[in-house]
Amino acid sequence: MTDAPEKLRCDACPVMCYIAPGQTGACDRYANEAGRIVRTDPVVLLTRAQEQGGRIVPFAARDWDGSPVPADAFVTGIGAGTTYPDYKPAPFIVSSRIGDADMVTVVTEAIFSYCGVKVKIDTDRFLGPEGAVVRAGGEAIGHVTTAEYGSQMLSLGGVHHLTGGSKAEGRLTCAALLALCNAEAVELTIDGGSAVTVQAGRPPIVDGVPERRMRVGCGSATIGMFASQWKGLVDEVVVVDDHITGVVSEHQAGKVIDWEPTGIKIRGHRSTPGRYFKVSEPGLGWGGTRLTDPLEILGDWNAKKGARPGLRLLMVSTTGEQFGYYVLDEALVPQPAALPDVLKKTVELIDENCEPSLCTVLFMGGAGGSLRAGVTQNPVRLTRSVQGGFTRLTSGGAEVFVWPGGGITFMVDVTRLPPGAFGYVPTPALVAPLEFTLRREDYLAMGGHAEAITDLDGMIRQGGEYPTAAKLWPREGG
Repeated sequence: MTDAPEKLRCDACPVMCYIAPGQTGACDRYANEAGRIVRTDPVVLLTRAQEQGGRIVPFAARDWDGSPVPADAFVTGIGAGTTYPDYKPAPFIVSSRIGDADMVTVVTEAIFSYCGVKVKIDTDRFLGPEGAVVRAGGEAIGHVTTAEYGSQMLSLGGVHHLTGGSKAEGRLTCAALLALCNAEAVELTIDGGSAVTVQAGRPPIVDGVPERRMRVGCGSATIGMFASQWKGLVDEVVVVDDHITGVVSEHQAGKVIDWEPTGIKIRGHRSTPGRYFKVSEPGLGWGGTRLTDPLEILGDWNAKKGARPGLRLLMVSTTGEQFGYYVLDEALVPQPAALPDVLKKTVELIDENCEPSLCTVLFMGGAGGSLRAGVTQNPVRLTRSVQGGFTRLTSGGAEVFVWPGGGITFMVDVTRLPPGAFGYVPTPALVAPLEFTLRREDYLAMGGHAEAITDLDGMIRQGGEYPTAAKLWPREGG
């Protein structure tokens, strides 16, 4: 009997898969190739070359054809591999010269159980109540958070969803985060609210309807921007909005240009002159309210304060998508009428000033734990160096925002990274690229792994702990 080919144990992450020859591990990132563990994805080198596509540079010495690597190449953590267990130096510690300075870039892929995404969805449509559970595949993966100006916000992932619930919850949370971070579409449902399809850099789809634009501003802001455009063309304008509905005759913008009072009555909570809260519950109608008929927010008109037969009224939403024109009859009841062409232009102006509705996905993670030991023998010095601005942190070459306070907690716009930059391990956790760049002298002073420093050509010749290939990814600008 012939012995079965030997499986190899991969130690690139805590799962510690046994991989049969010709097969990959559970993460699909490592494989058993002819009796050795190799990376299946190429290490990505950024270049400022303007051409599209890029070229593949073999990574291991046995395959490399010796062609020169562009002088402006920047080694990213994409495809580099991890340092698990983290007593080892980072996969690549690469020296370079920028101007007159000797620099070191420490490259790794980090495993994040403590991570999530913040999703900004440009829409006035009501997605769900604040704090409502967000689900993917029926499992809870996050919640609705506070709405911001013209956008609804979701907070997804986090350690409690990834590892604190059932296996199904963790698995589906990880899958949703991975897809979102790699700019793929994900279908979400919100308890007590809507179904929404989210994809970074693309318009959201709410209950099957693609969103086209985000509001120009709240109702009050719209009045402030366009009051002068309406002066002389109409007697009253109401901009319907879930947050602040504006009334031009009462608004300070109207007062400044001597707008005459109209005796209008708005059903809502009056804030300051011309600004009303809670004219309706949130919904999918006019200006993010439940309204399908805007006249519902009007009370009786007051003749003693300016109401009169023939008074012309324009009601419009904050995106210009909904509008109506009315004329008061003898009983001071608004009657629908055709919108005059001169007013059509003002509605179109609102539309023109609305920005395209998009989804924004920010990956958020903490570069803490023992991965820092792959950078320096005294990990807290790395934290202090990043917080102090001495070490530049990037993710896949993209700029990140580092939160003040303790630790290295950062956020990055996933659309700024090369395609496919994020991976996963089935613990479950996401895998994201990280690069720490600092002066060589500062790196050595913090206790960096001096013996592991190599130059770019040396990195390509040596191939790292898990040989693979290197790929150039052009980026525009710098």
